Amino acid sequence: MSAASELHIYTTRRGLVLALFVMAMGALLARAGFLQIYERDFLQGQGDSRQQRVMSIPAHRGMIMDRNGEPLAISTPVDSVWANPQETLLAREQLSAVAKLLKINREDLYERLAQRADKQFVYLQRRVNPDIARQVMALNVPGVNLQREYRRYYPLGEVAAHVLGFTNIDDSGLEGLELAYNDWLSGEPGSKRVLRDQLDRVVEDIERLRAARPGKDLTLSIDRRIQYLAYRELKAAVLQHGARSGSIVVVDPKTGEILAMANQPAFNPNNRKTLRSSHYRNRAVTDVFEPGSTIKPFTVAAGIGAGKFKPETVINTSPGYYMVSGHTVQDEHDYGKINLSRVILKSSNVGASKIALGVTPKQLWQAYRDVGFGEITGSGFPGESAGLLSDYRRWRKIERATLSFGYGLSVTPLQLAQAYTVIANDGVLTSLSYTHNNPHVTSSRAMNATTAKTLRRMLHGVTGDEGTGRRARIEGYSVAGKTGTAHKSTVGGYDEDRYVSVFAGMAPVEQPRLVTVVMINEPSNGDHSGGKVAAPVFSRVMSGALRLLNVPPDNLPTLQANTPEPEAGAA
Repeated sequence: MSAASELHIYTTRRGLVLALFVMAMGALLARAGFLQIYERDFLQGQGDSRQQRVMSIPAHRGMIMDRNGEPLAISTPVDSVWANPQETLLAREQLSAVAKLLKINREDLYERLAQRADKQFVYLQRRVNPDIARQVMALNVPGVNLQREYRRYYPLGEVAAHVLGFTNIDDSGLEGLELAYNDWLSGEPGSKRVLRDQLDRVVEDIERLRAARPGKDLTLSIDRRIQYLAYRELKAAVLQHGARSGSIVVVDPKTGEILAMANQPAFNPNNRKTLRSSHYRNRAVTDVFEPGSTIKPFTVAAGIGAGKFKPETVINTSPGYYMVSGHTVQDEHDYGKINLSRVILKSSNVGASKIALGVTPKQLWQAYRDVGFGEITGSGFPGESAGLLSDYRRWRKIERATLSFGYGLSVTPLQLAQAYTVIANDGVLTSLSYTHNNPHVTSSRAMNATTAKTLRRMLHGVTGDEGTGRRARIEGYSVAGKTGTAHKSTVGGYDEDRYVSVFAGMAPVEQPRLVTVVMINEPSNGDHSGGKVAAPVFSRVMSGALRLLNVPPDNLPTLQANTPEPEAGAA
């Protein structure tokens, strides 16, 4: 072949190749133009759907504060680690490092992701330590990301745990006031559109779709100083007496505000691993007991209110026992002929029984009902018990007698505290509240004002030298109160070796500023009377609380009985 022919063939081939290139380029340009002009919206939407996401903006829960603005529950920001299984499963080797940091078994982690391979969001671990979160993100594992959340923290720990309750891992209230005020405290999450990179990490916030609304703060009636004092003294008493449990309630009788409430055993809401259902219920609100002799002031009020008795009315309690329908009502000693004041002072079961049998069943029932027994207190606490006060039309004579000294009805510590606020508040019953300056608190007349003042003077004598509540005295302040010691009921009767020890009282006597009830359940280290077990707790808590609230000492001398008599034992 000649050189000219070879040159012609080469030129032809080169032209053909160039033509093909030009045609291909033209086709690509035409296709690009078509897509850019006619398919732009569709393709941009498809691209955005793969790189843009709508994310939730968490809203923090409202803070709970005490009456002085001190924090009791706050929400702190934390990060949770999550993964997109569709991407993360492709980087199985890198998952080992993630599992090690999160202290999760590698195979368990892989299996969890494999089971949710059709999902795009799976939590690997909630609320991790910030240092761990940073180390996880530094691994740059495809599909592994962080999500901002909030964790509830309780500065007082177990001191106020039963009142506050706690939240679940999603920051919703599960117990206590966290549950009662969940709607108020909960925030409303917002949302935003973000741009993610090839590792599914957020690289840019594009737009905010809806702003997050934080929860509202809640101010409680609780005073954290008095709360700590009540918790400390109750715990010490339960340990000292080897008791099964205990409760204490401190209330302002004028406003119905609960200043402190504590229980034993307790729990730490900051450590979820130790939560036990038997420990986190609020016993002061949910658990009932027979109040024993702490009911006697209301029996006396029933007698006075019915017009059948006066404070100076003399009752013959000799020979120290009283037969009622074949049953024996017993006193510790033969107190002889005593007036109503000494019935309270000596905690005479015989005297109380004769008062109860001297009025009609309905009058006795009404006196108990008027001060709140058999009904919830109106505090709004979840799971509150109404106690038990049976229909008076079913009462037999012996039941009327035993009711007069606290057997046959049941109350909660909170109910008993509310009943004593009636005596402290000149006969006015006020609904109880856990919130400061609650506008929904209601009040009603439950007892004649003169009767309430008379009862305060009678109860003041209980802390005198002859009374059963001498250990409830407070230096510089006058104290009115009543001891109670009740056998615990069991199947087939009452257990002679198991007791509930109670003291309910107020101070100062003329203008009571605080009402406190202490209940110690099943003390086992020897002493079991309310005067020896519960009254000292009352004294220590009230002494500190009155001084914290700057209540001036009244220096009213403790009333003394006129005639010496043998000391009553259990009351």
